Amino acid sequence: MSITEQKIQDICRLDAEKRLNYLVKQVNELQQIWILTDEHGAVMMTTDEEDCIPVWPHEEVAMLWATGEWQGFEPKAISLNEWNNKWTQGLEQDELSIVVFPLPEDTGAIMYPDEFEFELKSKKQ
Repeated sequence: MSITEQKIQDICRLDAEKRLNYLVKQVNELQQIWILTDEHGAVMMTTDEEDCIPVWPHEEVAMLWATGEWQGFEPKAISLNEWNNKWTQGLEQDELSIVVFPLPEDTGAIMYPDEFEFELKSKKQ
C-alpha cells in the first residue's frame, strides 16, 4: 500500500503517543512492520538510555530516515507473524528496545519488545 505525501505530512505532525497508536493500527491492518537495513542488518539508534531498533508503519515513512548517516539503508517489511515469532524474542535476548515511529525532531515512544508485542496484540481489530 502506498500513501500520499499529504498523508505522510499529516501523520508526521502527530505526537509520539498518537504515532504509536497509528503504527499499531496500521501494523495490525497491513500485517507488516517496516525497518531500515543494510548488508550488516537493521538500523540501530541509541537514545538517552537504550539501544533501539526503530520501526515504522509504512515504507515511505521509513525512507525519510534513509539520509545522512543512514543514507544507503533500505526499507524492509517484516511480516507481523515473523515479528511475533522471531523479533520480539531476539530483541529481548539482545537487550534491545524498540523506538516506535521516530521522526527527525521527535524520537518517539521507546518500548521493550514485550510491551510492543502487548500493544500490537491488545489492539487487534
